[in-house]
Order: sequence, then structure tokens, then C-alpha cells
Amino acid sequence: MYISITKQHSGTTFSKSCGDFVDYLEKENRDKSPELQEHFFDQHNDQVSVKHVVWDIDGNTAKLRKNEPKFYSLTISPSQRELKHIDNDPDKLRQYVRETMKAYASSFYRDVPVSVDSIKYYAKIEYERTYKGFDKEIKENQPYRAKIVKLEHDLVKIRRGELKGNSKAIQKNIDRLRAEAPHHMDGKMIEQGMKKQGFQTHVHIIVSRKDVTNQLSLSPGSSHKASEVILNGNPVKRGFDRDGFFEKAEKTFDTLFKYDRNFVERYSAHKMYRKDTYKFFAHLMALPTNEKSTAFKIMGKSGMRIPDLNIPTNQVQLCKIRTKYTTNFGAK
Repeated sequence: MYISITKQHSGTTFSKSCGDFVDYLEKENRDKSPELQEHFFDQHNDQVSVKHVVWDIDGNTAKLRKNEPKFYSLTISPSQRELKHIDNDPDKLRQYVRETMKAYASSFYRDVPVSVDSIKYYAKIEYERTYKGFDKEIKENQPYRAKIVKLEHDLVKIRRGELKGNSKAIQKNIDRLRAEAPHHMDGKMIEQGMKKQGFQTHVHIIVSRKDVTNQLSLSPGSSHKASEVILNGNPVKRGFDRDGFFEKAEKTFDTLFKYDRNFVERYSAHKMYRKDTYKFFAHLMALPTNEKSTAFKIMGKSGMRIPDLNIPTNQVQLCKIRTKYTTNFGAK
């Protein structure tokens, strides 16, 4: 499960309207008949009009300055393994989103607890993803793509008489490069804009910066961690527990759908992988054989990078890593 939280955009000033973002989220509905379109939904309604979403979010921005975001965007992206477990069922996904938004609300650190009915949000399910420049497949195909583009330009120049050369030989080189590129789909070299295969269902959520009363500001920004400040001489709680929210969201899925989460799928494991790779692989190699085998399969399918380390492949090597870890960092 991958969940991201971003503000309106990365600039220093923010639009007064969420209209452009809502319009972007309508992209999969274009050219579809009304009965096949996917609707926005909230905590209690399965169908909310686009017009109402824009009107409600835009009208809930009291006292927010130009340099403050008017809304936040959450993206919930279950893995293909998780989607397969729930049969890619949109009703189950809506159920999960509603329970997860309860966890989102409860993750705010306030004197008065925040409930899901205190926040204003609208969600939209999407079923497709396309390859983008930051994807591993695009990056690794890029050197081949660059050579192909140059050769294609040479072909055009030859046909115009601007360059001398053997068109057939150049085309043969182009075909060879396409075949040698490391990533293909349906026999074609993967390029930007191509639709990804398999379950790609995910959810976009627009959450107003202000609560439903349009009075309390609720920012899930990473710089707003749980803390206590003095305001007018009185201690005031503020902030948002991101780690707590991600872990609650993960647990919610597992509880709702009886999902047996592997070690490498856990949010805590991803944090460990980033902060202490040796510790991550020590935990991984200590798993029972079946779980360990599943873990490596999941890592391979997800494209999770295995750094150039002396990764343990047997218990002797694992023991050496444990000894090194204990010596350098102390027993954990």
C-alpha cells in the first residue's frame, strides 16, 4: 500500500479554486457514456457531482492566505497483490477509503479530537496508469530511445537529400535497438504514455485545508508534526502524525479484508530499508522460508532496488551481518 499526501502544488502561491485539479481527475470519464463514468464520493454518498465538489472545496477557505494551500491531495495506491486480494472491487475500495479517512482524521493532534465528520473530502477511483519519465522502465530504456531518435532524424534527412547514408542499414539499427531495450510490453519497447498492464486501480482524494465549520485549519504537512505550542499563554496541541496514519491505513486494509501482509509490504519495513539496509535484510533473511520466498518475489515485481551490498544468502552470511550490525551500532 502506497499513500502520498501532497499540498495543492509545489509553488509559493496557490490558486483560489480546485477546478483544474478536479477537471484533471475527470480524464478517465471523457468519451464514456454516463452509466460507465466513475463518480466522486465522500464519507456518506456514492455519487457527488463535479460542480458540487468544486463549489464545496472552494467555499471552505476562510482566512487562508495566498501562500497557504486551500486543499491537500491524498493518493491511495494499493499494490497489484492487494488489488488481486479484493478482486479489484471498487465497492471494497470505497469501503476502505472511508475507513482510512477515519484514521486520517484521528491522526491530527488537537485538544479536541478530530473525527471523520469534521473533515471535508471527496474521492475518485481511477483504473489506469501510464508510464512516466520517472518510472524504472522508462529510465532504463532511455539510452536506447535516445539513439533511436537520432537515427530516426538521420532517416528523415536522408529522405530529404540533406544527408547521405544507407536507409535500410539505419532502419535495421533502429529495429535492433528496439529489440535490445530491456523493457517491452506486448512485443513493443515501453515508452512514455503507454498504459501499464495489470491492476492499476488507485484513488485520488481532495481534502479541504479547513474543517467543515470553515474555522479550524487541518494541515497534514510533513513539517507539522505532533507538538504543543503556547498560544495566548495557553498550551495548544497541533500537528499531524504521518507515520501513525500510514500504519493505521495499512492495518485497516489487513483487518477489513483479512489480508496476510508480508514483511516487505509493511510501511515499517520500507522505513527500515531506507534508513538501515543491513538491518532490513537481516530481518528479511530471518523470515521463515515461505515468507522469505514471497518477499523476494514481491520485491522483484515491484522493482524495489537491491543495493550493491554483501546481501546474505545463507545463515552463515546472515550471522556475520548480525555480528557486524551489533558491533557497529549496538544491539537493537
